[in-house]
Amino acid sequence: MKLKYMLEEKSGWLTGEGPSLEVVISSRIRLARNLSEYLFPNKSQEDQQKQVFKLITEAVKKSNYFKNAAILRLNDLEKVDRQLLMERHLVSFEHARGKGERGIIIGDKEIISIMINEEDHLRIQALQPGFQLSEVWDFITRIDDELSKYLDYAFSEEWGYLTSCPTNTGTGIRASVLIHLPGLVITGEINKVLEALSKLGLAARGLYGEGTRVMGDFFQISNQVTLCQTEENIIDNIERVVKQIIGYELKAREMLKKDTMEENYDRVYRAYGILKNARTISFVEAMELLSKVRLGVDIGIDLGVDIGILNELMIFTQPAHLQESSGKILDPHERDILRAKFIREKLS
Repeated sequence: MKLKYMLEEKSGWLTGEGPSLEVVISSRIRLARNLSEYLFPNKSQEDQQKQVFKLITEAVKKSNYFKNAAILRLNDLEKVDRQLLMERHLVSFEHARGKGERGIIIGDKEIISIMINEEDHLRIQALQPGFQLSEVWDFITRIDDELSKYLDYAFSEEWGYLTSCPTNTGTGIRASVLIHLPGLVITGEINKVLEALSKLGLAARGLYGEGTRVMGDFFQISNQVTLCQTEENIIDNIERVVKQIIGYELKAREMLKKDTMEENYDRVYRAYGILKNARTISFVEAMELLSKVRLGVDIGIDLGVDIGILNELMIFTQPAHLQESSGKILDPHERDILRAKFIREKLS
């Protein structure tokens, strides 16, 4: 296990600070880019993938934004290391399990990173705490502009940036927010919101993005189409919709405070009691209980726990993090025991 050192570093987006943090956990933008004269990763041979890897890493070493960045070959990492990178939202589900010459470049505090040879040659990512999509866009576009000086992007005057998946062709942008919506779930309004999102060209996915399940009332909301729109229009659309969702969620929480406060206290304190005393707990159950505790903190129930600790528990109780911390592969029951112990210690 080569990535145990990452357990000592808190990701920059887990600070517990940022706009609308009571609802929006983080804001992220990914840019899909490919190099001209090279086949897309899913069609290229390993020798071409290695050339692409070399070109990208050489460009990154010239960048002002990636000073002292970690450059990792996924082929050199064990399965648990690759899973840890996915749990920290640095690589996708597919990238962690893919084949060929793949890599990840990780900048300071994990705020910026680049996946190499995932679905596209580059997936540039920037991540910030809270609701800061416009700020993230301003930041990532500067990184993209700088890298374009050293890399010849595949670009069409008619179609824009060329990508492996047609849904990314055009701007190549995927903007998303990780959002916590327990109020809408408890009041039964969440399905209306999800249906409205699909009609507006947005998608709601699970904790790790596409193809993953929703846990603890945490949703990733992102754009689905990038063609025939500017980056600014895409971001404006998401921001406008997310602001409405934040309003609906806060209104639902106010209703809960007024109409069912005793039930809320009971729900929150039961969850807190289990987390503080359980001797074995699965990750799914932990996420559900942490969601209830987080809601309690946000509506003013004083548990002596800050959002930063709850964010940390969301990340460090995941399977690969527990195995990295123990220094060995654990079976599910062993992980459940270690997870419960970790949570008890953090909440104490």
